Amino acid sequence: MLLSTPTLAQPLSEESGQIGFYGFNDEIPEVLTTTRLRQPKTRVPGTTTVIDGAMIRDLGIMSLAEIFRLVPGMVVGDVGSGTPVTTYHGTVHYEQRRMQVLVDGRTAHRATLSDMDWQTMPVPLELIERIEVSRGPNSAAYGINAFLGTINIITRNPADTAGTEIRVVGGSRDYLRTFASVGDVSDSYDWRLAFEKRKFGGFDYQLDDDEEPIPFNSGHDINVFNYDSRLKVNSGFNADIRVGVVDGINEEDFFKDGELGATDNPDIDVRDYYLQTQLNFTTSRTHFFHVQVNFENFNRRQRWPIEVPESVVNCLIIGADVFDEANNCFQAGGTPLTANVNSDSEDSRLEFEFQDTLLFSDELKLVTGLGYRKDTFRSETFFNGRGTSYQSRVFGNLEYTPIDWLTLNGGGNWERTTTTDEGYFSPRFAANFTLGNNHALRFVYSKAVRTPDSFEQNPEYGYTLRDIAPAQYALLEGYRVESPLDTRTGTLEEENIISREISYFGQFPLDQGQFSLEVRVFKDKMRDMISGIIGFQDWTIDNNVDIDQKGFEVEAALDYPGTTFRVSYGYLDQDDWYNGPEISNNETTNYKEKKYKVALLGRLSARHSGSIVLIQNLPFGLKGSTAFYWADQLKESRFERLDLRLAKSFLQPRYTAEFAVTVQHYMNTDPDVSIDNNIEDQNQLFLEAGIRF
Repeated sequence: MLLSTPTLAQPLSEESGQIGFYGFNDEIPEVLTTTRLRQPKTRVPGTTTVIDGAMIRDLGIMSLAEIFRLVPGMVVGDVGSGTPVTTYHGTVHYEQRRMQVLVDGRTAHRATLSDMDWQTMPVPLELIERIEVSRGPNSAAYGINAFLGTINIITRNPADTAGTEIRVVGGSRDYLRTFASVGDVSDSYDWRLAFEKRKFGGFDYQLDDDEEPIPFNSGHDINVFNYDSRLKVNSGFNADIRVGVVDGINEEDFFKDGELGATDNPDIDVRDYYLQTQLNFTTSRTHFFHVQVNFENFNRRQRWPIEVPESVVNCLIIGADVFDEANNCFQAGGTPLTANVNSDSEDSRLEFEFQDTLLFSDELKLVTGLGYRKDTFRSETFFNGRGTSYQSRVFGNLEYTPIDWLTLNGGGNWERTTTTDEGYFSPRFAANFTLGNNHALRFVYSKAVRTPDSFEQNPEYGYTLRDIAPAQYALLEGYRVESPLDTRTGTLEEENIISREISYFGQFPLDQGQFSLEVRVFKDKMRDMISGIIGFQDWTIDNNVDIDQKGFEVEAALDYPGTTFRVSYGYLDQDDWYNGPEISNNETTNYKEKKYKVALLGRLSARHSGSIVLIQNLPFGLKGSTAFYWADQLKESRFERLDLRLAKSFLQPRYTAEFAVTVQHYMNTDPDVSIDNNIEDQNQLFLEAGIRF
C-alpha cells in the first residue's frame, strides 16, 4: 500500500486468519524462513533479520539489491557492466551461488548458473510485505544453495492491495521506475494485476586502457508483469496462483564484457516467465500442509558482431589454439574477418514441494516435507546443446520446549543431485535459553554443502561463427571456436561449511516505545571452496581454497509512535589459504597464482559494514527519513552513502496521494568495487509521485 500502515500478509495461506502460531505476533517478532515453521524469535534456531516493506518504501530505496545494505554482514556492489551483486560474508564476486533466494517460496536463482539476476527479479518494491534473511548456513531447511543463508521475499496478499495504485519515480542517471496495480477482493477470489518498468542509465563512465574516461553501457530497461490471486474454496482449502512475465534489455558494454573482438555492445534481451501454484490444506488448528508446483523459464538472447585479424583466421584454419601466446595468433595486418556470435541461453526449472506441519502442542512442533527439481538447459555457447540435472530432497525440523526456559531445535535436509551423483545430509541443532518472556540466548551448530552447478561441472564453452565476411573466409561459416578450458585435475566436489553461533535476542519495553537488540557471534570453517575464474579465455575453477572466519553482528531498533531508529553493524575476520594442486613449476609464479586464487573469494568481504536509519513523522503530513550505509576494507575501498528523503501525504476520503524527494549523497569519491564504476555527481536526486484510490 502506498500510504496507509500495511497489514501483514499471511505468506503461508493455510494459516491465514488465525492467531498465535498461525499469525504474526506483534509482541515478539516471528519469522518463517529459518526452519519453515512460524516461530517467535526467542525460539528460532539462528539469527534472522526482518525488513518490513513499509521501511523499504519510507527510505526511498530504489532497487531490490540495495535493500540488503540494511542486513548486518551483507555487502552490495556492482560488477561487470553494472550488474548488482549481494553477498553474506563475501566468497562471491560475479557468481552469487551461496545463498538461497526465495520469492513466496519459489526458488528465484537461475536454474543452470545458480546465479541471481537482481535487475530482472519480478518483484516490484511496492508489493513487498517483508523480507526475512536467515543469517548462517540454512541447508537444513532449504538445501544446497542455502550454504551461507537464505533470503525469503514475501509479497503482499492480494486482499491487502485491493483498488488501484500508480507510482512514478524518476531521477539522476536516467533513472525511471513506474508502477501500477489493480485488484479486487470477494468472498471466494482475491486478485491483483501489477506492472512495473525499471529503467536506469547505469554508471556515467568507465576507464579505458589508458585510464581515460569513456562511455559505459551499463544500464537496463526491464518490464515486469505479475498476476497474483487466491482462490478460497472453504475454511480448510485455498489455492494461491501466481503468474509473471519479464522482458526488456540488460545492457552489456563491449569494452568490459565483449568477447572475440566485439565491435558492438553485447546487450542481453531478457524473456522470462514463471507459473506458481500452491494448494493449502488446513485439517485443524494444529495440522496443515501445502503442495506447491513451480515452473520457471529464463530465456536470454545475447548477440554481437566481432572483428578479428587475418592471423587469427590462419590459426583457426590449422586448428591452433588462438589464445596460446606461443602461436602468435593475434598479429596486425591482412584482411580482418567479421562475423556474428552469440551467448544465447535458455534454462528452465520444474519444482515440486510438499510440506506438512504438525503442532502437537505449544511445546512440540514438527515440520517435514520433500521436494523434487528438474533443471533443463539449452545453449549452443555454454553447453553445445541441451542437458538436464535433477535434485531430490527430504527435510524436517522438530521444535521441543521441555521446560519454559529451554527450546530445542533439531533439523536436517537430505539431498541428492545429479551434478555429482551423490547424496548429502545437512543437519542443524540448536538450544535456546529463554531469559524471561522477551529474551533468549541461542547456541547453534550447523553443517551445509554446496555442489557445483551444471555450468561449473560440465561446460562445453564455445562460440559459433555466423554471417562470415568477406567471402574468402566462407569456409569458416559455422565454425566453433572452443574455449581453452579447463585446467582442473578432475571433476569438482562439494563445498563444505561447519558453523557455530552464539546469539542473543531481547526486547526492552519502554514507557511509550520499545528497544530491541540482536547480537550474533559466529565461527565458520569452510573447506574445498570453489575458486577461480569462469570465463571464455580464462577458466581456472577448482576446489582449491579453505577459509576460517569469525566475527560478530549487531542489529538494534528503537521504536516510538511515529519514530523508528535502527542500527546494524557487522565485523568479519577471514583467514584463507590455498589447498589445491600445484599451479606451476616456477616458485614465484606458483606463489602469485595461489595468492590470486585465494584473493578471488575475498573480493566482496568487508571487514566492517553497517547502516544507521531514522524514520520520523513530521507535522503537516510530512515524513522524513535518513539512512547512512557503509562498507570498509572492501577490495581496498570504502563505500559510504547518506540518503535523505522527505515525503508529503494527502489523505482524502476517496484517495490518498504522496509526493517525495530523495537525495543520495556519496561521501566517498572513489568508485565502489571496480575502478570502472564512476559517477560524475556525488549527489543523486530522485522525485516520486503516487496515488491510490
